[in-house]
Amino acid sequence: MTETSIADAKTQLTRLIHQAERGEAVHITRRGKPVAVLLSEAEYARLRLSQGAMQPDFWDLITEMRADPAFEPVDWSKDEIDAWRDHRSVRDFEWPE
Repeated sequence: MTETSIADAKTQLTRLIHQAERGEAVHITRRGKPVAVLLSEAEYARLRLSQGAMQPDFWDLITEMRADPAFEPVDWSKDEIDAWRDHRSVRDFEWPE
């Protein structure tokens, strides 16, 4: 395992990419704390596939939940839901009319 700072990664990117291509994960740090990992495309694809196989589709879960006889819809207002939202998001959002 290789660990390098962001500043060093900028100057050694080609070498780090070659290491990742050989299957070695490259951990990138900021002020000594891990912030990112550089992986080969093959390893990233393998992780994505294994993650997808483990996580059911969101809409399948919603459909299954709504089909449950014990399901009772909740009638929350737009204001109630908006109060729970993380407003730090940079994406603007408005409720449809």
